[in-house]
This record gives sequence, structure tokens and C-alpha cells, in this order.
Amino acid sequence: MRPFTYERAADALAAVRAVSTTPGARFLAGGTNLLDLMKVDVEQPTHLVDVGRLPLAEIAETEDGGLRIGAMTTNSQVAGDPRVRARYPVLSQAIVAGGSQQLRNKARTGGNLLQRTRCPYFYDPSKPCNKRQPGAGCAALEGLNRSAAILGASRACIAAHPSDMAVAMVALGARVEALGPDGTRAAMPLADLHRLPGDTPHLETNLPRGALLTAVILPPPPEGGQVYMKARDRASYAGALVSVAVAGPGIALGAVALKPWRARKAETALAAGAAPAEAMAAELAEARGFGRNDFKIRLVARLAVAALDETSKGRGA
Repeated sequence: MRPFTYERAADALAAVRAVSTTPGARFLAGGTNLLDLMKVDVEQPTHLVDVGRLPLAEIAETEDGGLRIGAMTTNSQVAGDPRVRARYPVLSQAIVAGGSQQLRNKARTGGNLLQRTRCPYFYDPSKPCNKRQPGAGCAALEGLNRSAAILGASRACIAAHPSDMAVAMVALGARVEALGPDGTRAAMPLADLHRLPGDTPHLETNLPRGALLTAVILPPPPEGGQVYMKARDRASYAGALVSVAVAGPGIALGAVALKPWRARKAETALAAGAAPAEAMAAELAEARGFGRNDFKIRLVARLAVAALDETSKGRGA
């Protein structure tokens, strides 16, 4: 691990200004992703600004009947909150499906949303990766791409986003709030937070440099059932091959793109009276595999149909 300096932020604005004005500075909260990447020399921060103790760990009611989840809440805190379990069960299910209990106790909401891909070539500095080193190439195109994206990918990058929690939040229509270096707070749909790779896969979000996620805002619970389903190689300690979140009329897919994928075409088709299988066929019409991950197209279609069947028959939470 390379040398770095450290400071504990006194308040959110001071943290933002420290990161935005210091070359190579990064925020540190739970550290469950950042520290792993530092150990393998993928992340090389020169300065860490610890935001883990900032007063951003509250889950509060909003005036319209939703919830405001502070960015420093732990995954376990969110999953176990009685209001989340009762009103947003898809979110609780998604969090419990991700990682281990130890990780959920440490990982924070903001960091979970901003975690970086688990693509093995991204984690290996000896291999070419445009996300890690722009212009180097994408080793996954012809390599071990079983976990790669099937939607929204490009020749520059076929990595997939690893978060379970983000998929459920996108299906729920969540928004994220961020504090900028000038002290202003801005909100955007969570579905717009992450960028698809295009020609610039190293640019991962639409946040300005130095901005700090401060909260996730959930709208009032949708009408209809909610369920999160995840297909993976083993029952625990494994990321998703594919996942599906259904929250009333909202549908999102996980591990299929470099962002949680809102299934707008499927939602529209269902609203027009299409059967679940027809709706998913419309959503996946442009999906493309890269050899070893071709199976993911069929797998996510079947998993989504099962999830929609679960909620339509009243078996979803």
C-alpha cells in the first residue's frame, strides 16, 4: 500500500472542500471497497478524508410519506429499520442479499452506491483496463467475461455495477442528494447517478469532482408488491450473476450494465397489457453477450418473469 495522509472531517462542507482542492484526495467512510482497491494498488489516493463520523446516519420521515436515508447509515441499519422492512421490503431484501453480515455492518449507504466494479481485469493492474487506465484497452472483451454487462456496454468497457441495494432503490424511484464544493445541495434521480461507459469508462458518475453524497430520498411506497431476486453461483459471499427488483410498477435489473438498469421498456409494455415474458423480450431486444456471459440474457429474462409473477399473485412482500 502506498503512503497517504489522513484527516477526520469536522463537517460535510469542510470534507467536500478538502477533497475538491487536494489532488488525489478521496472520501473514506466504511472503506469496504476503497481499502481493498488500495491494497491491490488500483486506488492510489494521496490523502483520505474520513467522513464516517459526520452526522449523516439518520433515517427520517419526509413530509410526503417517504424516507430520507443519510449517506452514512450502515447497510445493516437500513435493512433492519422497521419502516424500511414494512414499507420498502424490496430494499431490505436487496441489502440482505449482498455481501456478508460483517460487510453490511461496516459498509455505508453512500459508499455502497459508489462502489466500483468487481471486474477481475479492473482489479489486476497487470492487465489492460480502460476504466483504470484510459486508452489501455479492455481485456474482458476477449477474456474472462462471465460477469460482464449485457446492456449499455461499449468496446471500451463491458464491466457491470455490483451493488444490490442500488438496484432496489432504482426500482423504487429514489433520488440522491449531494453537497457540492460551493456549499449547494443538489438532487438527482438515482437512475441518473451512474454513467454508461461509452468512450470514457473512467468517468463513473455524474457527480462534480469533490461532491459528497449526503442522502438517499425514497418516495412514498408504491402500490403493488415488492420483491428482490438474485441469481448467483452460491448462496452467500457471492455477487450477482443477475438480479431483479420489482417495486409496484418499477422494475430494475442488476449486474447487467455499468449502472443499475431501470427497465423502462418492460414497464411500458406491462402497462400496455403485455405478458411478463413479452415485456422482458422488449427490454432485452438490444442485449448482447460477449461469449462467456451470453447466458445472462436468458437468465435475467427468466428471473424477471419469476419476480413479476411473484408480485402479481400477491406473494411478494
